[in-house]
Amino acid sequence: MDGIRRIFYDIVSGEVIQEIGRIGSIILPTIEQDVQTYKDLSDRNRTTFDVIELPFDQYAQDFAECNRYRVNPETKELEFSYPDPNEPTAPPVYRQPLSEEIEGLKQENILNMLAMTDMFEENLRLKEDNTNTMMALTEMYEMMSGGNM
Repeated sequence: MDGIRRIFYDIVSGEVIQEIGRIGSIILPTIEQDVQTYKDLSDRNRTTFDVIELPFDQYAQDFAECNRYRVNPETKELEFSYPDPNEPTAPPVYRQPLSEEIEGLKQENILNMLAMTDMFEENLRLKEDNTNTMMALTEMYEMMSGGNM
């Protein structure tokens, strides 16, 4: 799905002031045109807020499952708060998008599996080396003892 999502946020708190999503092949207004069009933006001093843009479908699952989101003012990255079914009235706790966390865990899992495979192969090689060493020692012993074992 083609489109863009603009998220205007307070530069101090990171709280979202206005979200604008556009889908399809429409002509995209400039950021300044959006600021003039939306009252929540035009009523504010332009130096008190900023904007991030992302593809419309980026973080689709996170937007669908979160109860709030904001922009981290320091990193300018989105952070999401997900509802806790055990504490529905708990204040929001913002964190990196779960979709990114899951992707990171998948990558970590792959690296761990590769490391385990390497360790398994090394273990097999050592076992084979030990077997060869034992066979060589046995042969040496038989030769030294004149074949009387």
